[in-house]
Parts: sequence; C-alpha cells; structure tokens
Amino acid sequence: MSKKGSVLLGAALIFGLLAGCAGGNDNEGGASPSADTGGSASAPAGASAGSAAPSSPDKPAEITVMLPLNTAETPPDTIKSEVEKLTNTKLTYQFFPADTYEEKLNASLATGSLADATYLKNQATFIQMKSAIRDGQFWEIGPYMDQFPNLSKLKKQVLDNTKVDGKLYSLYVGRPLARQGLVYRKDWADKLGLKAPETVDDVVAMAKAFTEQDPDGDGKPNTIGLTDRNDLIYGAFKTLASWMGTPNGWGEKDGQLQPDFAFPQYIASMDVLKQLRDAKEMNQDFAATSKTDQIKLFTGGQAGLYIGSMADVDSLNKDLIKNVPTAVLDTQALIKGPDGIQATWAIPGYNNVVLFPKSAVKDEAELKQVLAFFDKMMTPEVANMMYWGVEGTHYTVEDGKAKASDNQELTEREVKGFRDSVIGEPETNGMYEGYFTLPARIHGEELTAENEKIAVNDPTAALDSATYTEQGEELQKLITDASYQYMYGKIDKAGFDKAVEQWKSRGGDKIIEEFNAAYKK
Repeated sequence: MSKKGSVLLGAALIFGLLAGCAGGNDNEGGASPSADTGGSASAPAGASAGSAAPSSPDKPAEITVMLPLNTAETPPDTIKSEVEKLTNTKLTYQFFPADTYEEKLNASLATGSLADATYLKNQATFIQMKSAIRDGQFWEIGPYMDQFPNLSKLKKQVLDNTKVDGKLYSLYVGRPLARQGLVYRKDWADKLGLKAPETVDDVVAMAKAFTEQDPDGDGKPNTIGLTDRNDLIYGAFKTLASWMGTPNGWGEKDGQLQPDFAFPQYIASMDVLKQLRDAKEMNQDFAATSKTDQIKLFTGGQAGLYIGSMADVDSLNKDLIKNVPTAVLDTQALIKGPDGIQATWAIPGYNNVVLFPKSAVKDEAELKQVLAFFDKMMTPEVANMMYWGVEGTHYTVEDGKAKASDNQELTEREVKGFRDSVIGEPETNGMYEGYFTLPARIHGEELTAENEKIAVNDPTAALDSATYTEQGEELQKLITDASYQYMYGKIDKAGFDKAVEQWKSRGGDKIIEEFNAAYKK
C-alpha cells in the first residue's frame, strides 16, 4: 500500500461538515425520528472480512458489511435475518464501536481486511479517506449506477457532493438538509408572556428572561436560558452563526472563497454567546460540556433553550416530563439575523457513505453482486425493515406513516444498528416517513421543510484541497481553541485575529488557494 493509503483517519473537526453529527458525531438523525448517538459501545461481534461469494439465482450471495455501532450493544439477528430473506443474501455484519471506529478503519485499511461494503463514520472521515481513494484502493462505481434502477434514483446533487475528482466511489446515507433550530420551554415562555422568537435578539431576550424571571416559579435563582456543549458545529454556535449571516463553512469575500471565521458575522456570533455567558444566561463551562450533560441541564428543568437538531425534541420531551410532568416544549426556526434575513446552514445531504474496497471485492462480477444488494436495500420493503424494523413489533402504520413503538428500548437494541446504514432517503428509497404525535415534533418537521428554502450550502462541499485533507484537523483546532477563548473573554479580537493569521501561515493560505483553484474549474 502506498504512503497515501496509510493516511491516519483522525476524528477531524471540519467546519461545514460533520457531524454527525452520525454515529458518534452528533448527527442530525434520520429522515424520520432521530436517535441519540454517542456513548460507548460494547465489544463488537465482528468477523474477518472476505470477498463477496459468487452466487447463482438460487444461492444467496455472501456479503460482509462493516459499520460503526452507535448503541451500547451489538444488535441481535432479528433484522438481519429478515433482510437476508428479502434480498437472498447471507450477510455478515461487522459492528465496531463508533468511538474508536476511525482506528479500526485505519488498521483494516493497512492490513487489507476491510469488508465488501465498508461504511465510514461521518463526512470528516470521508475526507480523510480520499487519499486512499485516489490511490486506487476502492472501486469507482459511477459507471455501474445505470444498471441498477433503485440506485439510479439517488439524488444527483448529493452524489456530486461525494465525488472525488469528479468520480463516484460511494453510496450515501441520506439526511434532511437543515434540521437545526430551537427547542424551548413553551410553558416558561407562556408564563412570562413571551412569544416564539423570531430574531436573534428575541432568542437572547428569552435567555435573559428564563434566567432572571423565575420561570419555574420556585422562587429560587436556579434556571438559565441556554444549554450548550463542546461542539461548534452541532452545538449552538454554527446554527446561531448561520442566523447571523455567517457563511456555511466557506463564503465569497473580496472575489474569492474565504473560511467562515474570516467574516465579521463570525465575530458577531461569538459576541452573542459571549454576552450570554458573561450574563450567566447559559452554562458557564459549555466548552467542556458533553452532549449528555448539556441535555441533562435541559431535561432536569434547569435550562429552557436548546439549539440543535429539532428532531431531538422527542427524546428531550420524554426525559423532561419525567422530572417536570407539566412541562411543554415547542420548536422554532427561520430566525432572522441583524439584517432581517432568514438563513440556516445545510449539510451536503448525506451523513455517511459506504465504499467498496478492492481488497475485499476482487472483480467486477463481485462488485455488481454487492451493488445488487444495495439496489434491493433501496426498495420500500427492505428500507422499512432496516430503518423502522418489523411492522407490528417495532412500528405500526398510521395515515401512511410509520409510528414508532412505545418500546423504544427494544427498537434501540434491535433496529438502531441497521438504521444507520440505510441508503438514500424516503424520496428515493420509498420508506415511510415518521408519524408523530408530539406537537413540537410535528412543528419541527414542518420547520425542517421550510428551512430547506433558506438553507445555505457549503460551496466547498464537493471541492478538494490536498492541504485541507492533510492538515485540516490540526489547523481547525487553532480556530476552535481561539473561538472558545474569545467567547470566554480570555482573548480579544486582536487575539482572535492573531490565531487566524497563524492558521493562514501554517497552511491556511494554501487551503484558500487550492479551494479557489478547484472552485473556478
């Protein structure tokens, strides 16, 4: 394997991408109810990788699948057995804990032991894998897509966002473009006579009122406005920054693409969070707060504002009413910035991708066999089985939509591990949309659709920069650290500007140059 192929798959934090937020990266959830990710997983029940075994029309095709595990336990074979029947395959799933998945990918790449179908962890891992892709270690699948009627339905724009040097190597796990918004305590707002926020100033005012006006009525100064965590992307910052008019990752300035932190709106967005922190209207240690602890502040009844995926409202509500039975939540988006314009940031339309290593898939015949399995996965029957589970056990159908079972623990244990691998989205694979009863979630789904109309894309999503791939994680840490130091009041604008200059001198100028060269092609 070449030196390029042995690239270290670090957990890169890259603006405009992420997260995902999927497995282990605070992703935005699926096309329907999002499930919390994160937390440690148990030891995987994996198997050694091997080639896709040849099959006849009657003999099941043997296929290995490697993917990150975002639950505490490896799922039983309940769903796998049904999928095997529906697709005439014999499947071997290799689940590895999401927290250490990059390490497993790196080791398997180095030893040539990847599975026939190898999922990455998130968009950041995909960027790190591009060197190995260019090195010829994975099959280019673009020339075969037209041979598979269901794979051909995948969205062209999203596929384009996953291409490497204009060639398609992967299938994508689809996600709605813009689920980010506000979840807030409507019962507190109603008590204090506050309407749903329409501007950033309204959000700030609500945070102040939730902190100072005793919204829980216990006569004690024990509430705060906003709860946030140590994530500049899927925490509050990036969504707030997009409301303020900050570009999504990169934007045009002075006739060329520039990183978002080079724009004055980025500074203004940091000023908003600094103002909230200085006034003690949010958790003071947010830069060191995990998502779990962030959520506990909200579900424990201490905080009243949560900026993130609006799909999180289901789980937030479920845990909150255990502690505060009278609590009522609502969602809100379409927030106007200082210029009166509504904007929000968009992901590139996918959360993860699956690649097909040449070390496992030996020839074109085997590749077509594996792609045929994924083509079957994109039928409604198989997609519903893998995403929702067994009808009557894990979900029921109401008004043509899937209503999740009340036994969320069973679904988490048996279905979640497979849900994260479903290719496409309801528009392309025909699976059910979710049926919701919580008014705040219904409102959130409506707002998600409206968000797409004002969503701002990252212009570099489909572009490549060798320096960005090689140094992006290290350089981004400079900006991340400086951003937190600024919001904590440890450095001023001059100090932040100094960090930006360091970013430029250590490779950032080269990244700007390379992205702009690719942008102009």
